[in-house]
Amino acid sequence: MPSPYSAFASIVSTQIWPLSARWFLAVGAISACASVVFSAAFAHLPVFAEGVPTAVQTALSQQQFHSLGLVLTGLALRVCGASRWLQAAGWLMIVGLLLFSFNLYARHVFAWDALRPLVPWGGMAWILAWLSLALGFWSRSQPPQA
Repeated sequence: MPSPYSAFASIVSTQIWPLSARWFLAVGAISACASVVFSAAFAHLPVFAEGVPTAVQTALSQQQFHSLGLVLTGLALRVCGASRWLQAAGWLMIVGLLLFSFNLYARHVFAWDALRPLVPWGGMAWILAWLSLALGFWSRSQPPQA
């Protein structure tokens, strides 16, 4: 009978992780860190002296949530093994961060509206990312044998 800690042991083992898993974990952690920095900066920027707009607050909360989604995707790739669905989920979350959150930051901080029509596509990328993650979990219900 496997130990209850065997799943955890497989995550922290010294084996080399797939590149995409490490990439998604690193980008997710950096994005989460950036969201904290942005939150503090937006609270003190003169452009937001009247208060942080709702769109920027939404962009921040979505960035934080989807940064955790990227970390989850990286861990899922490690635990469940390589999967096109899981990799698609990670890349779609990154696309969503760029098209939604960072686009809204550029719009409200720098008054840059050039890519404004792409904001809804960022939301669509996130929807597809979560569906891809679900399909990745569904198709990989058994972890790979070591």
